Amino acid sequence: MAPDFTIHDGGKTVSLSQYRGQTVVLNYWASWCPPCLEEFPSLMQLQQQVPGVVVMAISFDTDADAYHQYLAENHLSNMVIALDLSQKSNLAYGTTRPPETYVIDAKGRVRRKFIGAQDWTSPEIENYLRNL
Repeated sequence: MAPDFTIHDGGKTVSLSQYRGQTVVLNYWASWCPPCLEEFPSLMQLQQQVPGVVVMAISFDTDADAYHQYLAENHLSNMVIALDLSQKSNLAYGTTRPPETYVIDAKGRVRRKFIGAQDWTSPEIENYLRNL
């Protein structure tokens, strides 16, 4: 089972459990990670192309200002985006080097782990997610 978490990021609260019943692509990233920036366009596109999937992009930056500047400069959108300054969520998954991404099924089970940047719009990945 995927470890649940709740992140309080400014005025918003994000929990993995609030997306139970949907397939979740849980992506861990940081503002200092070049491969993370490389894969964001395909993650945003995935969210548009596969409506049954929720893309969660969780940053484990330790510098909130760098995180906010990164969001502003790179126009990240179409995803659930949050900053986990506590780093509790990524550590619950054993993730310390981004990008790492977990595919979680509608029942809350981790079905697949991806290490490194991916093309989330590849036919193989999209088909996998549509048929999960």
